[in-house]
Amino acid sequence: MTDLPVLRLRPKSKPQAIRHGFPWVFADEAVLDRRSRAIAPGGFAVLEDAERKPLGLVTVNPNSKIVGRVMDTDPDARIDGAWLAARLARALQMRERLYDAPFYRLVHAEADGLPGLVIDRFGDAAVIQPNAAWADRMADDLADALIRVTGVSTVILNGQGRARGLEGLEERMEVLRGQAPAEPVAVPMNCATYLADLMGGQKTGLFFDQRPNHAFAQRLAKDASVLDMFSHVGGFGLAALAAGAAHATCVDGSAAALELAQGGAARMNAADRLETVQSDAFKAMEQMALDGRRFDLVVCDPPAFAPAKPALEAGLRAYERVAKLAAPLVAAGGYLVLCSCSHAADLTAFRNVSARGIGRGGRRGVLIHTGQSGPDHPTLPQLAETGYLKALFFRLD
Repeated sequence: MTDLPVLRLRPKSKPQAIRHGFPWVFADEAVLDRRSRAIAPGGFAVLEDAERKPLGLVTVNPNSKIVGRVMDTDPDARIDGAWLAARLARALQMRERLYDAPFYRLVHAEADGLPGLVIDRFGDAAVIQPNAAWADRMADDLADALIRVTGVSTVILNGQGRARGLEGLEERMEVLRGQAPAEPVAVPMNCATYLADLMGGQKTGLFFDQRPNHAFAQRLAKDASVLDMFSHVGGFGLAALAAGAAHATCVDGSAAALELAQGGAARMNAADRLETVQSDAFKAMEQMALDGRRFDLVVCDPPAFAPAKPALEAGLRAYERVAKLAAPLVAAGGYLVLCSCSHAADLTAFRNVSARGIGRGGRRGVLIHTGQSGPDHPTLPQLAETGYLKALFFRLD
């Protein structure tokens, strides 16, 4: 039997949710007494229901609203290098079935049984985001297990972002194993080439989640003029160029991201078909409307305007404004793609404000396709947050 401390559910909580696969215990659901509060953030405990029946093994963070995260349904499990390697091997097996080249999200947190942990793979390098205290504490063990299981030689820890703040974790950025790439890494995806800055880019350096939506947009892009708003390193724009778009305009507020987009286009021998504009996206769309510019395909992939429920109302207004400003830029019979990575805004709410924004922009359209993240970002059915990405494809009259 384990000698770990115990985290017990309150009598009025619902242990069946945990038994049926829900992976979190909120602070108001647990008995937080002197003993449980003494557990160091990232430590482990046996989770029990109010009748003291074990439910599994959890990692505990008394400083977080999510006080417990289920690590294993076996309360006697030992979270060590061998356990980590087994979880990583299971995640790798699925990705190797899905993708021909080693460029993908290797670990998608709770959906891969590694709560609060994200790992993206870029060939011979991997970038880990430990957004839970246990993963931050075990970063070196994770790096060693990654090398053993995948064969990568470089492991980078990118400890930045809002999620770490919610866990009480400080920002950190370091190379755990190997050496940081001297240049941005070239990433092949949907016949396009992207450049990922693993040390200085957003998140892990590139967004793999839009891969299937890039592919669908490519069906609409041949010989088209394309506008990629909030383009980052050229996600939709470079995909469109790879599919034969006549011209693509990428707009982003980051000069560094646009430089990477230009580098990717050059690798594809498509630099002469790419225009980059460094600007606030809202101001850029307003100016393009005044200039009378029109595009066959317009894509808007903004940051998360509603990262949590308190920001939902303001976030939905922002998404509606994006649709309102983008719709007039679409040529008659053209296509508008609107994306949201806000898990707090569900598909129905996002679809409703998008349609309303299109109408307020003086246009009408039909929804031809609804996209989500790729299979390397699996969704845990019991946790809506793992299925955050939404992409709506409209054809406008």
